[in-house]
Amino acid sequence: MTAPDPRSITATLADLRDPETGRPLAETGQLSVGTVDASSLTVELRLTTHSAMLWKPLRARAEELLRAAFPSVPGVVVTVEPHGRPPLKIGQIGLEAKSVIAVGSGKGGVGKSTIAASIAVGLARAGSRTGLLDADVYGPSVPHLLGLSGRPQIDQGKIVPLTLAIGGGDMPVMSMGFMVPPGEAVVWRGPMLHGAITQMLRDTAWGPLDYLVIDMPPGTGDIALTLSQVLPLTGAVIVCTPQDVALLDATKAIAMFRKVNIPVLGMVENMSTFVCPDTGKRYDIFGSGGARRTAQELDIPFLGEVPIQIPIREHGDAGRTAANYEDPASRPFLEAICERLVAGLAAAAAARPSLPSLPVL
Repeated sequence: MTAPDPRSITATLADLRDPETGRPLAETGQLSVGTVDASSLTVELRLTTHSAMLWKPLRARAEELLRAAFPSVPGVVVTVEPHGRPPLKIGQIGLEAKSVIAVGSGKGGVGKSTIAASIAVGLARAGSRTGLLDADVYGPSVPHLLGLSGRPQIDQGKIVPLTLAIGGGDMPVMSMGFMVPPGEAVVWRGPMLHGAITQMLRDTAWGPLDYLVIDMPPGTGDIALTLSQVLPLTGAVIVCTPQDVALLDATKAIAMFRKVNIPVLGMVENMSTFVCPDTGKRYDIFGSGGARRTAQELDIPFLGEVPIQIPIREHGDAGRTAANYEDPASRPFLEAICERLVAGLAAAAAARPSLPSLPVL
């Protein structure tokens, strides 16, 4: 048997694109052909941690293409290695982040903070450098959901955020809940809200991030305007339940984000259904499929649904929301939301390819 030509191998993978920049991997030097003979071929893909959620599907796609193109070669191996590419400073405040994602809702009580924390945890578990900002100043619940407490320290003029150990690293978390004693209410007008959010973004020692996930307050108001002024947000994720009242308010939240030129990256339907653990019977307590239908009507991606599950509530109450990823019942729903979110960002990048910043050597 004749060994494949390395050039034909590269040509076979010519359509594989870097999820972060949208440019062909071969063009950016992120694809290399290793061992090639009649019985085996190896290819290395170098991808940034920004696309860590997509490493496995991209590797599987590359292997599929190679096996189809070279069926006589029994040993096809594709590996993925990290590709260093630092984030640029963005916005008026110079935040070092590649993507800033706001998670909002039209009304309270739909599980927005649980979904925001779960998205941040999911991205961090996959290997992306992720930070989480709790911008719900009046009702900060992220500290409780993640089991974090204490007051941030100041080091060289910067606020040192509290961290949650995830996937071999530490995820920085910042919240007004760390600043205000439990049970004490925050009674502020718009300008004070603007100052507090700006300070937490600007003065927190986030470090270089792939993603900053922002848990927004429910409804429409000042904080969305603040974010649109100080940061170029990548987009927003809208969380709602299937019931009509929640969908009406979610539609208003979508209109708000569009009015301030923040793209809507997708909708998540929380509390979508309940399956009785004793009988297996399904109960659509808040209705069914409302968010999916609304997303279709508004031409917005539907990122997925999360059913009512007792462990999700128990983990949140116990400050162990991250443990939802250890539960085989809830993990697939949450991972699917994260993967679809990152895949949507990759599709947008492919539609508007950008020049990559210099890699870290």
